Amino acid sequence: MTDNTPVRHEPAQTTTATRDRAESSATTTGQASRAGDRGAGQQTHGVDAQSVALVAVFTALLVAAAVVPGIPVGGFGVPITLQTLAVVLTGLVLGPLRGGLAVALYLLLGFVGLPVFSRGQSGLQVLSGPTAGYLVSFLVAALVVGVAARVVVRRTNRSLWVPLLLLASFATTVAVVHALGVVGLMVNLRLPLSAAISADLPFLPGDLVKDVVAVVAAVAVHRAFPDVLVRPRRPSA
Repeated sequence: MTDNTPVRHEPAQTTTATRDRAESSATTTGQASRAGDRGAGQQTHGVDAQSVALVAVFTALLVAAAVVPGIPVGGFGVPITLQTLAVVLTGLVLGPLRGGLAVALYLLLGFVGLPVFSRGQSGLQVLSGPTAGYLVSFLVAALVVGVAARVVVRRTNRSLWVPLLLLASFATTVAVVHALGVVGLMVNLRLPLSAAISADLPFLPGDLVKDVVAVVAAVAVHRAFPDVLVRPRRPSA
């Protein structure tokens, strides 16, 4: 006896619908993943507004420190100013990259003709004067002390910040700022080493005091705004 009951195709239709939903879900997931990748790329390569603002603020601080009248010392035209304080503070607060950018921008403004160096000087001709070594040292000092600050603030206990940053600042002041300053005096004024060191020594005590002020101020900033050098990690998706 022949069975004339028609064959039902619902399972095939169900399978097809399930497959369509799976393909649609995969497509949506892929699009979301690509959109997330693009968003992450934009966050990685985009301009950080906070960094731009900080660099601008500390560049202005460097200019203000140079505008304050210096105290003439000796007969070589190198005054005592607040510039070393501003440079060390910039590196300690902003770290090597942003601190270096702030100092580089300050130097660029002076080299193109703006009177932002001590005693209102400007232009490339300052590189042939007695302060050339000190000006060059500012950029190097900001980078060096910035690296030290980033390591100390990110990896050590807060109770160690002041002594470690003081040590780093003192070492940078002596080994970078004053060493390059002595070289500049020897090259541009044709002084022997002993005479250049003698001309530089009166600036050292004051610069070490400025380092203390800069470290205390920088530690206060990092305690109040811990994300300046240590930014919170974004939660992974």
